[in-house]
Amino acid sequence: MKRRALGRCPVCGESLEVTKLSCPRCDTSISGHFETCKFCQMSDEQRDFVATFIRCRGNIKEVERELGISYPTVRGRLDTVIQALGFPVERDREDEAEVAGRRKEILDSLSKGELSADEAVKLLKQK
Repeated sequence: MKRRALGRCPVCGESLEVTKLSCPRCDTSISGHFETCKFCQMSDEQRDFVATFIRCRGNIKEVERELGISYPTVRGRLDTVIQALGFPVERDREDEAEVAGRRKEILDSLSKGELSADEAVKLLKQK
């Protein structure tokens, strides 16, 4: 059984470097300093998210359903993956305004007594 190569050091979290490659067929070995791919540097959780995202063909609603998480959480995880690949993440002002508006609605409902504190906390954590 083959194991997946680690992308980061389990002690300090620094990127690991591949220094030896071997052919299982002819037993040839090559030593040196080789870069790993950016996907190898991701955490298991990030790679699993990417697999789910691709399986869902980028449909965020389907990703929400499959993983049982909210839209902002999907966007946050996607932003984390984008950053892990070395790309800048541009925050969409409309999305931020939408999240802020939703939080305000939750807090307003709490102050009117329409929600309990526990319900409000649960809803706020989803955002």
